[in-house]
Amino acid sequence: MIKRVVFPGSFDPITNGHIDLIHRALPLFDEVIIAIGINSQKKYLFSLSQRIEWLKQIFNSEIKIIIDSYEGLTLEYCKRVQAQYILRGIRNAADFDYERTISQINYTVSKNIETIFLISRPELSHVSSTIVRELILGKGDVSSFVPESIMESLG
Repeated sequence: MIKRVVFPGSFDPITNGHIDLIHRALPLFDEVIIAIGINSQKKYLFSLSQRIEWLKQIFNSEIKIIIDSYEGLTLEYCKRVQAQYILRGIRNAADFDYERTISQINYTVSKNIETIFLISRPELSHVSSTIVRELILGKGDVSSFVPESIMESLG
């Protein structure tokens, strides 16, 4: 059986923290699906097509990575793509409390899908897409937080 993990998120934009987690997950799984969740109630800074393009640029040489998008519950998406695991990054205690609750609910609903937590590296634990979006909107320097390909497209 293929060990398949879904790393769900908005990736609006993808950050160096996300990239680090993905690279660290690669040796653990046969396939890593980076899945952009679409929530019609949420306002995104970047279009879905832009976010997919960035992901393709960043991971174009990695054959174990699949880039996809989905609507609805992450658990239902995992069932559809036959993933046995969900990958989540933990930056701090607040992340842990939130993610633990979600993983426990997920386990109650579907005992066949495990949540795997990876702790952010200390030098990346302060990086979040929310903060990066705020910096971009305020015309701040985000070069320490996002890959060069994103910096180039921001102009």
